[in-house]
Amino acid sequence: MTGALADLPPLRESLEAHGLLARKSFGQHFLLDLNITRKIVRLGTLPEGATVIEVGPGPGGLTRALLEAGLKVIAVEKDARFLPLLGELAEASEGRLTVVEADATRVDEAKLAGGAHHIVSNLPYNVGTPLLIGWLTAAEPPLSMTLMFQKEVAERIVADVGDDAYGRLAVVAQAVCSARIVMDLPARAFTPPPKVASAVVRLEPLPVRPEPALLKALERVTAAAFGQRRKMLRSSLKALGGGALCEAAGIDPDARAETIDVAGFLELARALRA
Repeated sequence: MTGALADLPPLRESLEAHGLLARKSFGQHFLLDLNITRKIVRLGTLPEGATVIEVGPGPGGLTRALLEAGLKVIAVEKDARFLPLLGELAEASEGRLTVVEADATRVDEAKLAGGAHHIVSNLPYNVGTPLLIGWLTAAEPPLSMTLMFQKEVAERIVADVGDDAYGRLAVVAQAVCSARIVMDLPARAFTPPPKVASAVVRLEPLPVRPEPALLKALERVTAAAFGQRRKMLRSSLKALGGGALCEAAGIDPDARAETIDVAGFLELARALRA
């Protein structure tokens, strides 16, 4: 770390100086080890000067690593307690950090970034999944996403058909992105330690992306199918056409959701649209 960033006090000292503690209601668990945050940034493989949106920076551990890598960062923080601390980081960033006080679930990231952007975040546990679904189905999706989740959620994103973790999240994610777990983190890496382990998922857009209307249909089909995953599709998809919908898509109506791959669900979505 160089320049004014290198002169900042360690994160633990900054937290103590501002009297800041994690709030359980916000799903906050701080990642203060810069060796870990630097590794996460490296795993993002982002070009120097790229625009990155970070959701829930908290005390700024990951933010510091992003700035150190020469990236332009837009940090979206809901908890006003962290604004003074992030303000100090912004002053040391040579104009490369913009702090936005907002609820990330109500933010248009593409508009905020002014165009092409990446997302790198240690996501608050209580909003990670809905945020991901929103980014996956956005009209202007991110160029890449490097995101930390509870390990259970990360496994659901990368799960293959037939896996116990395979479900709606895997289908929607893998319909638009390649997804892989690139790093595991134990609970002790965080302050305070959560009750579960975490993992970092790297998501990169596929060369061909389903159009927005098809993605909306995919969301409807997967919500219905996995909402009653133990039932045959003719039953779980009854409200959407049941057996007739399956036959139109070339899918066995007696199959269950967990046995249908991403391509099969996209065919169901196309049949629903038709």
